[in-house]
Amino acid sequence: MTATAADAPGTRAAARTALAAARRPTDLFPADASEATRTYRTLARLLHPDTAPLTERRRAEAEFARLGALWQQHTAAARPTLTTRRRTYTLGATLATGDLAVLRDASYAQDGTRHRALLKIPRTVTDNDLLEREARSLERLARHGERRHRAYAPRLMESFRHREPDTGGERRVNALVPLDAHVPSGRFHTLAEVRDAHPDGLDPRDAAWMWRRLLVALGWAHRAGLVHGAVLPEHVLIHPGLHGLVLVDWCYSTALGDRVPALVERHRAFYPPEVTGRRPATEATDIHLASRTMAAVMGECAPKPVQAFLRGCTLPAEARRPHDAWQLLAELDALLDRLYGPRTFRPFTMPTPHP
Repeated sequence: MTATAADAPGTRAAARTALAAARRPTDLFPADASEATRTYRTLARLLHPDTAPLTERRRAEAEFARLGALWQQHTAAARPTLTTRRRTYTLGATLATGDLAVLRDASYAQDGTRHRALLKIPRTVTDNDLLEREARSLERLARHGERRHRAYAPRLMESFRHREPDTGGERRVNALVPLDAHVPSGRFHTLAEVRDAHPDGLDPRDAAWMWRRLLVALGWAHRAGLVHGAVLPEHVLIHPGLHGLVLVDWCYSTALGDRVPALVERHRAFYPPEVTGRRPATEATDIHLASRTMAAVMGECAPKPVQAFLRGCTLPAEARRPHDAWQLLAELDALLDRLYGPRTFRPFTMPTPHP
């Protein structure tokens, strides 16, 4: 028998009776979402163990846990799902909305356990090709990139087409391993967040490890035959506690010597002439973008030798810019050593946001 709003109990005794009789979530919760939430809150208030006599506390805790389990089943059943040949994903909260896609939290069952995934879904079907491009690039990095650098890019679980039941439109969806899946604590921040947290510029001694790791990520991608094509502040994620870095959003990537397929219009000034002019992209394209990004993060804190280094990496002529990220890393290390002495570990933290 399906519950209705009128069935909501008004006393603890009635709530216990209703819970004991329920065999499935629909026995307790109405189909209407707002009514179901109201019923759950009423039951939770009536059945909370703190309201039970001490002699009944253990039984009350078990009843409250069963109520919670039935509510989880109900909310999971109410969420949309995306089914592939490998998994059925239950969609959760929207974590981020980018220029091209929405990033949704999701979960799936495997071997009797629920696991998390991130689903990247294009905002419009016209961007399906860019999601497909990202999937191909992540697969290429997994096959041809050096394994020791694998953490510098997201891991693709699968890429699939999903037909929307309402419109019939098909969207290409990329299922990714969450970046924090193997991170014990803390979270990732974009370099855009770092820049916003340091409006007067980030000390180059703190920016050094981010810059170095970004060049390693690019050298790794270039050896695999790829240009990222959008090394922008929002696409570079750092983990302060681990001094880790991940280069995300490979939707704009391309093979070395091909054109970058699109650009992020609000960052047009970051791009070198070969991108805005629809000419072939090379390793120097990514180095230009990365240098503009690091320049934006350091701002006025960058001393003149660092500014001169950055100018050499952002020359208008593609042929005159550095092409080898590994060699550039060695040159950067030499510059930093001249300016600041031998490299030492500097703890880095992000400011705690105010509530």
